[in-house]
Amino acid sequence: MAEITAALVKELREKSGAGMMDAKKALTEVDGDIDAAVDLLRTKGLAKAEKKSSRTAAEGLVSVLVDGTSGVAVEVNSETDFVARNEAFQDFVKQTTAVALETGEDLEAVKAADLDGKSVADTLTDLIAKIGENMTLRRVEKLSVSDGIIGAYVHNAVADGLGKIGVLVALESTGDKEKLEALGKQIAMHIAAAFPKFLDRESVDTTEMERERAVLKEQAVAEGKPADIAEKMVEGRMRKYFEEVCLLEQTFVIDNETKIADLVKNAASDVGADVTLKAYARVQLGEGIEKEEEDFAAEVAKTAANG
Repeated sequence: MAEITAALVKELREKSGAGMMDAKKALTEVDGDIDAAVDLLRTKGLAKAEKKSSRTAAEGLVSVLVDGTSGVAVEVNSETDFVARNEAFQDFVKQTTAVALETGEDLEAVKAADLDGKSVADTLTDLIAKIGENMTLRRVEKLSVSDGIIGAYVHNAVADGLGKIGVLVALESTGDKEKLEALGKQIAMHIAAAFPKFLDRESVDTTEMERERAVLKEQAVAEGKPADIAEKMVEGRMRKYFEEVCLLEQTFVIDNETKIADLVKNAASDVGADVTLKAYARVQLGEGIEKEEEDFAAEVAKTAANG
């Protein structure tokens, strides 16, 4: 039987993030074999992670990273906002974002990618066991241009590149890159505030558009308008609809008068070449997740218990 020294326990704790007693028990079970003990703790950690996976994870962080002509936005969720301020959690989010920049936006590919000798998914499982909360790598959005820039903006930032809303803007142009970056950030800030659903009219989901048109038509008929007048009213209201949901037709929130399409077009004279807004990505933390309501005191109590 190998001697389970304090130094051995310390080494295992540093490698696994496990508690002292858990580390000592694991080493005892595998006769002091560090690697086998890590695997054993991971197995136990996985069981804990599976148990926690039913708990709602709607907090966390959105991370944005740009390198040259590519940029990525990643959402990693946790159960509480306290974890979002945890240094280990923030480091994991940053490292995963760097992996995603190289790997692409296929979520499963990112989860399977290597992160310091383990897969991203396994690293997250270990973090769940260490911190004691359910966490999920939920979304990855990546944009690239052949020539131009990727503009970026993080809203409610808690650290460099980390916050509650992350926005990427793909601008294609041979023009001045520094001026393009300034334009890209302004448009990204607009997107964070205005929440467009589509880039332009051609991008609007056909089913959603027809549903909107049908609702507007019913409203016009209910107002007692003749069929021809009702049709004209529908077309007018659809223009308003497109102005609300299409980025290029929205009014720039910073000056409240210029259409985004015109803002991009007018930028050509400033940057020295035509500019095309190719795509955008807006990732808002917890968007679409139904969060269980819990009062603040209960949240604090739960965090203290887990800590």
